Amino acid sequence: MAKVKFLDQDLVIEVPVGTSILQASKRVGAPEGDACGGVCACSTCHVYVEEGADLLTEAEEDEEDILDKAFDVRMNSRLGCQAKLIREGTVAVKISQESLDAFYNEHPDVPRPTR
Repeated sequence: MAKVKFLDQDLVIEVPVGTSILQASKRVGAPEGDACGGVCACSTCHVYVEEGADLLTEAEEDEEDILDKAFDVRMNSRLGCQAKLIREGTVAVKISQESLDAFYNEHPDVPRPTR
């Protein structure tokens, strides 16, 4: 098993190797967007990998092309739908503002936390 930490939400979940960050977020209830359903067709699942990047699959060309259209892309940016755990360990991520906005737009019944 591997762990995914969603730092700003103070959420942690153990998941099997092979699980994507997006799948982990859905299991633990983290507010990560997924407008395209997790098929690498948008950037609403954009996250920043703060630790454990070496535990994830490498970004492929399709993912990099989508990230080129995302907001506030950084060196540690990944699409949660494409970043899958390849071995045990802990991955810590921050969900991008773009992804948070998408999640709350997709789920208007879920209250946004106040800042």
